[in-house]
Amino acid sequence: MEQLGIGKIAITLALSDKKTGNQLIKQYEEEGYRLLRGQVGTMDVKKIYASIETAVYREDMIRENYHEEHALYHAVSEALSGYCRGDIALDSVLRTTGLSFAVIRGELAVGESSGGDWIAVVLYGFIGSPRRGFEHEAIGLGIQSI
Repeated sequence: MEQLGIGKIAITLALSDKKTGNQLIKQYEEEGYRLLRGQVGTMDVKKIYASIETAVYREDMIRENYHEEHALYHAVSEALSGYCRGDIALDSVLRTTGLSFAVIRGELAVGESSGGDWIAVVLYGFIGSPRRGFEHEAIGLGIQSI
């Protein structure tokens, strides 16, 4: 049987509609995971980080300490690198983004508690020229241990 990992759960949540997403959240919270979904649209990379960080703190998924904040920062950075298809500027993605994000905290694989806590961030949405009709879909995934 295929082992279900935190990344696949995060991707599935990010791609799901609201009803399915709520079902997934309920299902995996029963497995001990913490999950959230959100949205952001901007050309400013700092606003993407801030939106995700604000949502994570609001849902009490991480505490204000170096290890948890650092893991979140690197998971978001890794997801942005995939979403933007490479290196990103620190202030702007130089194109418009309209994205949904999913953040999950828990064990690396369902039923594998020996690996400690991990955090996964998925960014999914549209990215492109600031002209309507010139966007395309993109996705990025970042996973870090806490």
